[in-house]
Amino acid sequence: MLSNILAGSVVALSIGKTYAAGYAWSGVNMGGFDFGCTTDGTCDLSKVVIPLHQYQGNDGAGQMQHFTKNDGLNAFRLPVGWQFLVNNELGGTLDSTAMTKYDALVQACLDTGAYCIIDIHNYARWNGEIIGQGGPKDSDFASLWGQLATKYAKQTKVVMGIVNEPHDIPDMTIWATSVQAAVTAIRKAGATEHTILLPGTGYTSAESFVSSGSGPALAKVTNADGSIDNLVFDVHKYLDSDNSGTHAACVGNDISAAFAPLATWLRQEKRQALLSEIGGGSSTASCMTDVCQVADYLNENSDVYLGMLGWAAGSFDPTSYVLSLTPTQSGTTWTDQPLLTKCFADKFGGSSGNPSTTPTGSDTGSETTAPDTPTSSQTQYLGGILPHFSSIAAAQSAAASSTFPAAETSSNAALGGGLDNFGGNGGAAAITSSSSTTSAMVQMPTGTNMPVPVGAVSSWAFHNTSTAIVPAGTGIPVPVSTTPGGFQPTTLQTVVVSSSQSVPSAVVGTEPGSSGGGAAVWGAKGPKPVAGTGGSLDNLGSSGEEEDDDECDWVEDDEES
Repeated sequence: MLSNILAGSVVALSIGKTYAAGYAWSGVNMGGFDFGCTTDGTCDLSKVVIPLHQYQGNDGAGQMQHFTKNDGLNAFRLPVGWQFLVNNELGGTLDSTAMTKYDALVQACLDTGAYCIIDIHNYARWNGEIIGQGGPKDSDFASLWGQLATKYAKQTKVVMGIVNEPHDIPDMTIWATSVQAAVTAIRKAGATEHTILLPGTGYTSAESFVSSGSGPALAKVTNADGSIDNLVFDVHKYLDSDNSGTHAACVGNDISAAFAPLATWLRQEKRQALLSEIGGGSSTASCMTDVCQVADYLNENSDVYLGMLGWAAGSFDPTSYVLSLTPTQSGTTWTDQPLLTKCFADKFGGSSGNPSTTPTGSDTGSETTAPDTPTSSQTQYLGGILPHFSSIAAAQSAAASSTFPAAETSSNAALGGGLDNFGGNGGAAAITSSSSTTSAMVQMPTGTNMPVPVGAVSSWAFHNTSTAIVPAGTGIPVPVSTTPGGFQPTTLQTVVVSSSQSVPSAVVGTEPGSSGGGAAVWGAKGPKPVAGTGGSLDNLGSSGEEEDDDECDWVEDDEES
């Protein structure tokens, strides 16, 4: 069974098509604490550049606030040298002065509501020697992680990235034993629900993760109770000529060579991976194409790919560093690097937790100032639709000012049924199909947040539910949350209505899953938004005009639908 952090909803329609709503995590590496660390595991602490204003560095806290609020990103990787944390004392305790500085970055990340990945940026080494294979003892490594896990045991959005890019590991079986020691220490310290990232050799390349023996060896690493919940494989991939991430140009998307074979293996093993590093020239046309194609592939295969994080922002110079994703700031306005806008913000098709968004942006970098107003153009998002906004803040602002009309209360599923006053008279979004047709299967991960603001915020009544059933051919997940504007199931559930079961029409109801109150078909057969029929979630924020076929993957209105 997949972990409860499965990425994005997967909607398997009865007509045989599958829509992947998108991977769950999208974000950026925040470099600076790792500066001075090299591939032999040495770290020159004099070269550390802390990405925080209070330490005379770049405004990393402001960058992360911008990335979450304006771009909808929800994960940050925070590289740091092992030597920095223990003041160059192998096996020693965490240095209080160093931890005060690093923790300031972690807390700035947590303040955004994002996932915060602690990354020990040492290449499975300490000063040239491999952990557990001639270098530091497993107990030294476990001690480090036990102390970090103790500190962040109550912060479940802190993610434990075991170590950055192991390479030239002589024995993967022994390496898996070292990783197991760290995992065991983390769990014993009380961090029982935290995600842990497991890296392999070959710089944990997605292309060689299986062939190098990394995947098979690390698949045997378990939690203390023998389970594999929240143990995710950590992979990297750069698309330049030598796969090093040192050139501005990309030479291909490597989907057939790396991501597709790994996806096949992950499904076979019922496991998941996070692409925690990928990058390219921040305004290079080849990388705009190739990195975006990788994002598309990960969105389409979000059952096995948790997400992707770009390299890198933080202390990196926004103009001189070839792979910089650092935004520039003028007053209160941040301007993103084009690659981040196009291939990270714009491609983020799903979310797990807060925040989430449906960013738009442009190929030339995005500026965020005042919120936009909704237009009649609409986009598919997690199986549903939203008006286009430049940011989640803009959507929230529009919802708060009652820009969106209230959903209709039609009891006729053939006319859409709408959301039946989502909350209020309509109750929680519930089932349904208008007859005994086969409904779609919906998988929703814990914390999935789908903003669908309808009506005034004050009129919404939310119910907690962990299941979702949708009509055949619609592809809209309908669990709800206690967070205004979002569907947020409490646990992962899969619900299938068979062709022999009868499900009620969407009518005005007050109970989720009983008399309706949920989204029914969109228009007569549910495939496209239709004006006046509740087709586009009751013409959410617009006149409900039909979407062009090339804009959204709507199901065609044919005999099968």
